[in-house]
Amino acid sequence: MVKNVVFVAAEVFPFAKVGGLADVAGALPKALYELGVDIVVFMPYYGDVKKKADDFGISDAGIDGLKVKLNDKIEEFQLFQAKLPDSDVPIYFIANERLFGREGVYLDPVTNKPFPDTAERLVFFQKAVFEAVVALGINPQILHVNDNHTALMPAFLKLANGLPPNWSRTKSLLTIHNLAYQGVFDKDVLDIIGLGWELFYPTGPFEFYGKVNFLKVGIIFADAVNTVSPTYKEEIQTPEFGEGLDGVLREHADKLFGILNGVDYSVWDPRVDKFIPHHYWLDDLTGKTKMKKLLLKEYDLPYDAERPLIGMISRMTEQKGYDLLADAIDELMELDLQLVILGSGDPKYEKFFIEKSKAYPEKLGVKTGFHAELAHYIEAGSDMFLMPSRFEPCGLNQMYSMRYGTPPIAHKVGGIADTVVDADENPELGTGFLFTRYDADALLKAVQRALMAFRDRERWLKIMQRGMKMDFSWESSARNYLKLYNEIYEGNL
Repeated sequence: MVKNVVFVAAEVFPFAKVGGLADVAGALPKALYELGVDIVVFMPYYGDVKKKADDFGISDAGIDGLKVKLNDKIEEFQLFQAKLPDSDVPIYFIANERLFGREGVYLDPVTNKPFPDTAERLVFFQKAVFEAVVALGINPQILHVNDNHTALMPAFLKLANGLPPNWSRTKSLLTIHNLAYQGVFDKDVLDIIGLGWELFYPTGPFEFYGKVNFLKVGIIFADAVNTVSPTYKEEIQTPEFGEGLDGVLREHADKLFGILNGVDYSVWDPRVDKFIPHHYWLDDLTGKTKMKKLLLKEYDLPYDAERPLIGMISRMTEQKGYDLLADAIDELMELDLQLVILGSGDPKYEKFFIEKSKAYPEKLGVKTGFHAELAHYIEAGSDMFLMPSRFEPCGLNQMYSMRYGTPPIAHKVGGIADTVVDADENPELGTGFLFTRYDADALLKAVQRALMAFRDRERWLKIMQRGMKMDFSWESSARNYLKLYNEIYEGNL
């Protein structure tokens, strides 16, 4: 039975959040701890985190002399500690002022581009975690790493000479949260990694079209790999969704699994949500009506109880379907609805939708950036939630939305396909409205079906209530992870 786990991620909510990885890293360890797993979390000590150290209760771990070798340089680091909020799960922060003291997680906030020393930062962080675990006297049975940022660690585990006894029986699991981000760098990064050049040859583990692909390395060397939904596991083994790694994934299909992400209902539940002033539940939805009024006020849009309000929260990228939405927006605005958008990303989409909001001042509201409180307002105050994603490894917002009585309108891919039931295809179990073709016409037809259902108040209430009763809590997901940990450790794969 696996009891000791080291969990490593580049972002962990609430300390640093860029995407869904942070939500998983902030919630899954707590759920595993509740199942009796002694789990320890590691992440970098970003400048943004350091500024809020007092708020987060972060303190010096009191261990001196920590260092790693990068190329022919010795890089020292410090270790800080805290607990994941509302838990006893320890989280440790790898601190190095030169590499992590600046603001920003992956992107330079000034240029909005990746830091030029991203490869060095990631290699340093991963090597430092090994040293920190030894210094802390932890004996991990499972090393659980996440995405390309930590995907070299399974290779270090298998190939590095002289690893301390702490790591002698450790097995590794790599979770892929989004295959689109792979960590591809020039081959010179091999000198920083320090595992030699022997495995860099055409189609070799460390070679990817003349470069080094961190995620590919992780897929090959991890004892097991999982995605964050069963459907996405199947999708990424195809050329359409495989992002150039579908062949590698098919080759390692025997150790590839799909485990659906969970939802932290202590954060995302209209009964207890600390970000919204009006709570509600199945037996009394008046709080939702009040939240709709507040949300429309935030966007300076007029309130009409009979006009459905659609919300959308996501990065403004093509992955999230903003190309589809751009193609469909004028026809959408001809329908009897309002739409509010919160997101940031590709400047061309930010500019496009801001301009469109000026053309439809009573129907379209757009805000850019990340605002945690407003995101909760949108989930609670919208009548429907739009997710036209081109691909969606798991997706959390469709699960959040259902809990808030906000049926999703979404592209049937990845985790969306695993969690949302189309209300027209299955009237007795339906919780939302799905479209399968990725084009503007299919999106429009799904919206029109949702609007038709909205006008039938008795039917709409049933769709809302079915969604609100769905249980996507982390406990079920954590049990699946623990089962996989045990299979990995016992060599049963």
